[in-house]
Amino acid sequence: MNATCPECDALITLAADVVENEIVVCPDCAAELEVISIDPPELALAPEVGEDWGE
Repeated sequence: MNATCPECDALITLAADVVENEIVVCPDCAAELEVISIDPPELALAPEVGEDWGE
């Protein structure tokens, strides 16, 4: 299964057992991507996780 990186347009081959909301890394630009759809395969930039500083 293949998808396109939204950051650099590279073609990314996804594992057969990939699931929605899984984080993958683009091999070309190293962007962290979230699998937002399996059928059809679609990726989006993963949300940045900020520190909560214990609040």
